Amino acid sequence: MVFIPEEFLRATRLTHKELLLEIAIMLFQKEKLTMGQAARLAEIPQYQFQMTLASRGISIHYDVQGYREDLDTLNHLGL
Repeated sequence: MVFIPEEFLRATRLTHKELLLEIAIMLFQKEKLTMGQAARLAEIPQYQFQMTLASRGISIHYDVQGYREDLDTLNHLGL
């Protein structure tokens, strides 16, 4: 869970969940997080994160390392 001080929520006029999504998208675009990691940060299912990216015209960069990290995550979650 990520704590976001109320002052930042007021300044951005976003909800906690909306701000988490924006942060996750930015980190994904900068290739700091994989898609799976970004979706978890945003606290939404990966398919919903993908749909959000598509609706904003953001391309999906998915390399072998990202694939391996997502597989590790799925294995860790028992899926």
